[in-house]
Amino acid sequence: MNDAPLRRERSALTGFAINRLDRREDLRNKPDAVTALRHRSDTRIVAVAGETPVLKRLDGEALSIWFSHGETEMLGPAAEEIFLGMAEDGAPRFARLLDRALAETLKERPELFLTDLRSVALKRIVPEDEVGPLGEAKAVLDWHARHRFCAQCGGPTVAGASGWRRECTACGAMHFPRTDPVVIMLVTRGDACLLARQARFAPGMYSCIAGFVEPGETLEDAVRRESWEEAGLRVGTVRYIASQPWPFPSSIMVGCIAEALGDEITLDMTELEAGRWFPREEVLQMLDGVHPDGLACPQHIAIANTLVRAWALECERI
Repeated sequence: MNDAPLRRERSALTGFAINRLDRREDLRNKPDAVTALRHRSDTRIVAVAGETPVLKRLDGEALSIWFSHGETEMLGPAAEEIFLGMAEDGAPRFARLLDRALAETLKERPELFLTDLRSVALKRIVPEDEVGPLGEAKAVLDWHARHRFCAQCGGPTVAGASGWRRECTACGAMHFPRTDPVVIMLVTRGDACLLARQARFAPGMYSCIAGFVEPGETLEDAVRRESWEEAGLRVGTVRYIASQPWPFPSSIMVGCIAEALGDEITLDMTELEAGRWFPREEVLQMLDGVHPDGLACPQHIAIANTLVRAWALECERI
């Protein structure tokens, strides 16, 4: 696969974005074919215990998300299993959900390493091309754990389509994994941008404002509504910059730059703790880690970092 076009996309710079698996949707409703793939010697499987990824220690300090069939069987029984697709070398890839109660036991095994999904991406503790498949697996497995019963009639559901569907055993309704769109925007005004923080952020961390897209709303109008609701700013032109899969639990972050029509900010203090206009020179200090007050932007895995860099370093404008 030629990665050159991918590397030019800003979206590919975000955490969880690089996923080279061929998802092979054409095989999902062929259970015999998928079963045959499942038992091949070159098949590799992701394991997640509840919400915690299980990693395998390799030689030295190296870690990997991939286990062989036999290694996975030694971890514990599967609550769910999904077919992820095929690797570039043609090897099948699956994901297995383990009971969350197994996490504490598995942490004691020296050949394993368990940590939260965010840390896997932030600390770069597995190869770059493994982070995307892990995010895919975590999002779909989490969806299975949350959808044991039918939203239409309340009956129990079972997995179908090799893990890409749940089927109600009572009314026959079919349910599919969902991805919730979220707009995240860098609102700008001249040579300044709006950055804000929530109370849960690390000390000194400022980021872009964001919010879920609501029914009957375009992405642009979602940007305008969220900018007004969270910061009291009316926004005119909205421009798409990049997107990011965000498996917490399963969203797609749609990153935009937006033009404010005024300067006055009125923060929604139920959502935000602080926020203000930051001139470009100050944003560059935050990106370089040299801000005199110790203020900082989100780290590399976040699309907010991509948006701020596009505006402050690459001079993207409306």
